[in-house]
Amino acid sequence: MSMKIRELVEAKARAAKNASRTLALCSTKVKNEALSQMARGLEEKAAMILEANRADLDRARSRGYARAFLDRLTLTEARIEEMASGLRQVGGLPDPVGKAVEVWRRPNGLEIARVRVPLGVVGFIYESRPNVTADAAGLCLKAGNALILRGGSEALESNSMIATVLAKSVEKAGVPADAIQFIDSSDREAVLALLKLDRYVDLIIPRGGEEFVRLVAERSTVPILKHDKGLCHVFVDEDADLAMAVDIAFNAKVHRPGVCNAMETLLVHQAAAARFLPALAPRLLQAGVEIRGCPRTCALIPAARPAAESDWDTEYLDLILSVKVVESFEEAVSHIRAHGSGLAEAIVTSDYRRARRFTHEVDAACVLVNASTRLVDGGQFGMGAEMGISTSKLHARGPVGVEELTTTKFVVLGDGQVRE
Repeated sequence: MSMKIRELVEAKARAAKNASRTLALCSTKVKNEALSQMARGLEEKAAMILEANRADLDRARSRGYARAFLDRLTLTEARIEEMASGLRQVGGLPDPVGKAVEVWRRPNGLEIARVRVPLGVVGFIYESRPNVTADAAGLCLKAGNALILRGGSEALESNSMIATVLAKSVEKAGVPADAIQFIDSSDREAVLALLKLDRYVDLIIPRGGEEFVRLVAERSTVPILKHDKGLCHVFVDEDADLAMAVDIAFNAKVHRPGVCNAMETLLVHQAAAARFLPALAPRLLQAGVEIRGCPRTCALIPAARPAAESDWDTEYLDLILSVKVVESFEEAVSHIRAHGSGLAEAIVTSDYRRARRFTHEVDAACVLVNASTRLVDGGQFGMGAEMGISTSKLHARGPVGVEELTTTKFVVLGDGQVRE
């Protein structure tokens, strides 16, 4: 590993650690003012941010990146305004720091409280979506954490500009600028260096492709919280409201196909398939969706192409959809268990008992009944924004918001008790 890169990353981590001690003691009022300044900074510097984003987009187009990738990379005035709005929403959330989760008194008079506190320093490694830079900075600041950002090389200009604007903005509220660090090296060695800095970094959140997340998990000496791939299913049950099911399936696939909570596989009960698939297919095809189906699906949708076995395990992140007709509820659940990634799974049904069974039997971070998987999002859940959607089971699962970026400590109050 290059000594220069290692020293650069370590210096940023050390500065973040020092800043985290100051930030952890900041009042809610100071943190909210910092978030307000961050939002204002994005709006005031929107032209500079868009110019940096154009440079990233030009480079990505010249390298032949796919349409879905370019969509994730693109910033617009509207998306910058959404970023600013998200920061203000985070400012309006309750501050979890100092909240007593539970309090109890022991027979000897000890009063014990479990209290929420910041994690310390969060290292966030992510790809392609520069709007995530602002989300991560806002959430970490509200939770009292310093942040080290390392975005993908494809968004280097955009992320660097956004991080610079945010760091300068928080200073206006009395928060140290070092609380927001950005590693501006595209060298992979910078990531490897960050993963070994458990002396300064308390948590790593990797957000990207499956192979990338696996690499981080294998190399990190810092605890990690994985944002793994999103191979999401929608199961249309035999007695589903078909009009509702068409709207949900269409939205889950087409609304924004290049993101992790988009549907990749549609499962349809055989009792509903003959009515449902011919109703849905024209809308999908008109939207440019390529349908890859099982033999029953291809018989009902002539425009579909036969699905390969590998399709059931593919996260397309594009306008491609795998469709399978299943014989029963049990087969649908079995298919999800075999091929799902554990991020989000949905059922469309009018049967209360099967809805309850689905929520109990399907193991995923988010399980939905009669709703699109696209709703699995920190903003949609009222959390303001998210660092990602955790597919880990420790210490947080699902959308990672402000509260998930804290830990707890015990505060024990006594009046002279000793252990007998």
